[in-house]
Amino acid sequence: MARAHTASTQSRAATIQGMARSVAHPAYSKIMAAEPWLRKLVPALLVLVVFIIGASAWLEIQTSQIDAINALANESDLTAALSRDEIIRTISERNQTAIENPQAILMAAIPAQLIASGRIIVMTDSNGIMKALLPNDASSPAYATTFDLSKFSNTPFGVVSSIVEHKGSRALLSITRLPAPFGELALITPIDQNISLWHKRSSSLLIILIASLLTILGLSLAYFWQAYRVRQSDVIVDKVRERLDLALNRGRCGLWDWDIARGTIYWSDSMYDMLGLKRQAEFLSFGEVNSRVHPDDRDLYTIADQLASDQTNTIDHAFRILDANQEWVWVRARAELIFDDATRSSHLVGIVVDITEQRRTAAERATADLRLHDAIETIGEAFVLWDSDNRLVMCNSKFQDLHYLPAELTRRGTPYEALKPYLAHFIPQIRREYGSDEENGAKSYEMLLPEGRWLQVNERRTKDGGYVSVGTDITALKTEEQRFLESERKLTATISDLRRSRLTLETQAEQLSRLAERYLEQKAEAESANRAKSEFLAKMSHELRTPLNAILGFAEIMDAEIYGSLGHPKYKDYSHDISRSGQALLTIIADILDMAELEAGRIRINKRPLILNDIAQATIDHMTADAEAKSQKIIANLSAETPLMADQRAIERIISHLISNAIKFTPEGGRITVTAREVSGAVNLYVEDNGIGIPKEALAKLGRPFEWVELDARKPTEGAGLGLAIARSFTELHGGTLTIRSTEGSGTTVLVRLPIRLDAPLEKAA
Repeated sequence: MARAHTASTQSRAATIQGMARSVAHPAYSKIMAAEPWLRKLVPALLVLVVFIIGASAWLEIQTSQIDAINALANESDLTAALSRDEIIRTISERNQTAIENPQAILMAAIPAQLIASGRIIVMTDSNGIMKALLPNDASSPAYATTFDLSKFSNTPFGVVSSIVEHKGSRALLSITRLPAPFGELALITPIDQNISLWHKRSSSLLIILIASLLTILGLSLAYFWQAYRVRQSDVIVDKVRERLDLALNRGRCGLWDWDIARGTIYWSDSMYDMLGLKRQAEFLSFGEVNSRVHPDDRDLYTIADQLASDQTNTIDHAFRILDANQEWVWVRARAELIFDDATRSSHLVGIVVDITEQRRTAAERATADLRLHDAIETIGEAFVLWDSDNRLVMCNSKFQDLHYLPAELTRRGTPYEALKPYLAHFIPQIRREYGSDEENGAKSYEMLLPEGRWLQVNERRTKDGGYVSVGTDITALKTEEQRFLESERKLTATISDLRRSRLTLETQAEQLSRLAERYLEQKAEAESANRAKSEFLAKMSHELRTPLNAILGFAEIMDAEIYGSLGHPKYKDYSHDISRSGQALLTIIADILDMAELEAGRIRINKRPLILNDIAQATIDHMTADAEAKSQKIIANLSAETPLMADQRAIERIISHLISNAIKFTPEGGRITVTAREVSGAVNLYVEDNGIGIPKEALAKLGRPFEWVELDARKPTEGAGLGLAIARSFTELHGGTLTIRSTEGSGTTVLVRLPIRLDAPLEKAA
């Protein structure tokens, strides 16, 4: 619940949670608000408790160990002092004998109880050499052989104690001074062997600590398991709440909880959404809600009076309430009065449903009924509608006039039996049925009335078991029908002629259909042959390019004489001719390959912003050498500075092909002018020459693949006839046009018009 409550607090109160808080104890919200922090605090508290218990136990063990060692040290010092006094007394009694036999003196002066618990007593002479040892089988300890006697002067009992290592464990070393000729008396007491009581207390404390930790661990596991179950329960509750909220929102419903004693009303979120309001507080006051009720509808005060006077304990009331857009929304409230034992107060709890659409539909239905009635009145046919119990639903004035019905019998709900006497005279002289649908209960017929009028009646069963009848006066139609019969006989002969003409037309149509099929077959064959040609050209171009590259490479090596002189000067001229011819052939193959890819639709232009002047100037610089070889001059007049969205390689191919053609068909010493300028949203590129020109009759076929014009019978035209075709194709891919103007004997001008920016349809086509 804490997680769901936190989420709702951040945005707005959820429906079920808000309802719960409306009946919960006031302190419940504070507890729920603090619950997430408590969940985070409990693990930290558990760790802190475990740490405190462990630290306390560790301090207690360390403190008790120090106390035990201090007590043992005091005992050892006292024992050393007493032993010294006893040795001095024994020495004084035995005099020279004691000096000669220190071991006997030591054994006589030291009682057996002092060497219990692993204690060792050592006596040395003035030079620090061991003279006596108890017990006899003990090994000598490692200690200093000489001491500064001045440091014993202020020591109680004249004893110095320290902790040393003895046989890999700790021991207390207590040293005291003996009278000459003896040196020191050392008492070695093992620490671990003499503080067994501390070991027992430490073991008991560790057992209690482990038991406490296990208890805390068990309680922690129980707590976290319970918290896990609570979280799972919260997830389930959240899902149920979300589904209920979704159902209320989708159903345009709202929950109400009216605390009558406090005068507060709780609205669910779906109620706020229904009215387009925002929640400002958890509860609404009685006055706030009542101020939004339409004054013409029964207000909430009247409902409260009825509930207070025990006139009713349920509410089913439709009223209008004001929404956020200051529009009235029709709602229906269904609620029941309940008594809350916990708060000792009465609550009116129920649901409010938006019925605005129902009200609007009812109003539209009433309006539609009026319109239908008006429409039925305006039609020129007699209309009547009966229900499944043979009661009149509606009829128009035409039906009333036709049967001479009084007005009181045309009311809704009049039984058929009441109208039967007025319908009995309605017996036709002739009745002709011409349509019937037994499955749907529909039929149509014509009848001749006694007064000479013809009436067409259409009857049909309705879905609710009634039926509708429409009677139309067709007297005029019948009169016209007679006239049509006469015309029909006159047209019979004409129809026979038309039938023969139709047979002739059907024969001609069949012949045209066969011709169309043959045309489609031949078209498919031609397209297939064209594709095969393009694929063949592309493949052959690739196959020819590979050996040709080798020929060009070897020719260039021979021409450059990389591996030494060729010998005769003619060989170098021949290698130069091979390179030039191979380069020309490579150019033709490249043109064929480009043309094949263009026809196959595999060329894709990669448009990017570029300046036409730069590309044109670079292409002119590249082809200047070819022009100078024929003593020609290329003049550049470039003024197009606006960036053009185009493919650089395609533009270079267009310009190079046009300049190459101009060089080819311009005599030596001629002039070629390349002009570029902007004209109304496009860039116009002109390539002009003062060459021999092109005949007017040959202009039509220029620009088609493998088409060229023989302008000089003495000098056949070189090339494959693809330059203009490739240039035209690349221009059209950019959405532009290529136009050729030429005057025979005066020169040729080729205009390429490229739009600066393509429209979307042209880009798609490109």
